[in-house]
This record gives sequence, C-alpha cells and structure tokens, in this order.
Amino acid sequence: MAHAPATRIDIAAIPVIDIAGLGADPAAGAAVAAQMLAAAEATGFFYVRNHGVPQALIDSVFAMAADFFALPEAARRQVAVNPWHRGLVQAGEARMYAGARPDLKESFIWGLDSATDAAAPDAHGTPPNQWPQAPAGMRAAFTAYLDAANAVGWRLLRAFAASLGVAEDMFVRRIAHPTSRGSVIHYPPQPPDAAGDQFGVSPHTDWGCLTLLCQDATGGLEVRGHDGWVTAHPIPGTYVVNVGDLLARWSNDRFRSTPHRVVNRSGRQRLSCAVFVDPDRDTPIVPVTRPGEAARYEPVTCGAYVQSRFDAAFAYRQRADDQKAAG
Repeated sequence: MAHAPATRIDIAAIPVIDIAGLGADPAAGAAVAAQMLAAAEATGFFYVRNHGVPQALIDSVFAMAADFFALPEAARRQVAVNPWHRGLVQAGEARMYAGARPDLKESFIWGLDSATDAAAPDAHGTPPNQWPQAPAGMRAAFTAYLDAANAVGWRLLRAFAASLGVAEDMFVRRIAHPTSRGSVIHYPPQPPDAAGDQFGVSPHTDWGCLTLLCQDATGGLEVRGHDGWVTAHPIPGTYVVNVGDLLARWSNDRFRSTPHRVVNRSGRQRLSCAVFVDPDRDTPIVPVTRPGEAARYEPVTCGAYVQSRFDAAFAYRQRADDQKAAG
C-alpha cells in the first residue's frame, strides 16, 4: 500500500519570509510580523531566511551528527536516553500516536547545558545532558547551536506577540532556563515495499511553541495543507518554522498547529536538525484572547504540558511507568 501522495510546494501554501527586518525600524518589523501572522493563521508553517545563524555552525552540527550516527550501535548506546529525555532515542522507540507503527528513525536529543555535569535536574528543573565521547567537539558545537536557534525563536515569538497586538514580551517573559530542546535525527531510507502506514515520522503535530527545522538536501518533509499533503522541500539558507500545540493553545487557536510527516523515499539516509523552542518550565500558558472572546483552554504550565506529551509518545517512558506500577 502506498503513502498518500504529496504535491510539490506552492509558495502560497508555505511562504518564505525574510526576517532581516525584525529588530530594525518599526515599520519593517511590523511588515515581517504581519507575514508571520498570516502564515500562522493559514497553515502554521513558513520558511525564514536571513535568520542570522552562521552557516558554518549549521554545517558543523550536521557533520558531527553524521559522524555520531555512523558510530557502531554499541558506542551510540553509551548515551541511551535518560529519564529526562536527553541522549539517544533508538529506532523503534518513538510512536507519535496510539496505534501508529514506530517511527523509522533514531535521534539524539539535548537541551540547556549545565557546567556541573550533575546526574539529575538542577534547581531550575533543567535535565542533565548526555554527551558522547566522539565526535570530539560535539558538546561545544551543539550547545552553541541551541543558543543561536533559541535566539531566533525569541525574535519570532516577540514578532508574533506584536502581530496579536499584545505586549511584545508576552511569550518570552520567562526564558532564563528554557525547556527548549535540540534533536538531530537520522532517517534510514525506507524500503520501496514499506507498508503505507510506515513513516520516518508518522503524521503528528509538534507539542511546544515553535519548531525550527534545518534539513539536508534529501527532502522528505510533508505538510498537510488545505487540499492534501504538500512537500516542504529543502531551501538552502532557510529554516522551516512551524507552530506547535502549545503556541496554538496560547493564541487561543488563532495560530494553527498543523500535522506533518516524513517519508524518506530518496533511497539514501536523511539528516535533519530540529530545535523545539519553549520557555521556562514554570511558565503559565494562559490563552491570549481577543475582545469578547472566551478562552478555549484552562491555564497550564509549559513543563507539565510538554511532559505529558513525552510520556505518551516514547516507548521507554511507558516501560518506566509500567515498572513503577509493578514495583
């Protein structure tokens, strides 16, 4: 059985927005924010160019990711995912919704780094990372990359707040210890005879506020548009940005969190790097409403919401819960 086909991207479906104007003069910033608002309301996806993250840093992260995933399995498993969702998530460990086949991918996940290398979360609830011994320099490069991507995310969230006519810092008031995560993801080529319900990543929405995705040249990301699936093919020098469920909730569903998937039909491996931009764990998510509009959701904290989604999606967390219940 074949996957539902996807048509090649139309610029009207997923626009490319130049964000160089953010932080420039007010008129330029307002024009960028208006484009972002239109994209968030229409599909929840857009590309950004002139984002300011050095290409050399991006290239370094992809090169190190390729080297890491090329290590023998025993070496990769030395940093197997810990109870706080940091480290290697092996193939077969991720399932985006109940009943789906496990995703055909493996990923390495990291977050805000601690100089203490503690074995448990710090006083702010920041989980410990797990860094492999090889490739050399991975910790420094990945930490620098997460910082740079977060900075882009904060700029975008400020612009989103401005586009809604609320205080510009509405979404970034608590970012001293963000729960943002980075994930480099390795997709092996899918066999030509793979079942139609087997995906690199099955159709899903992201859980947090914003996702910034950098793709290699292989392609495979597809977004569900108004008239079916469209390809979000790689565009050099850009990020694919999408609204997650938490920001949709925060905007009282004015922004769309749109299903997307990965199907690697290329016949070769695919690498991508996603940064999930989220504020501090204790940030209250209270829907921003327009005059006369009722809130559709009860308040929730960022940490509690994202944690609940982790617990539902990853097999290692479900096994841990079963072991606790049995004990």
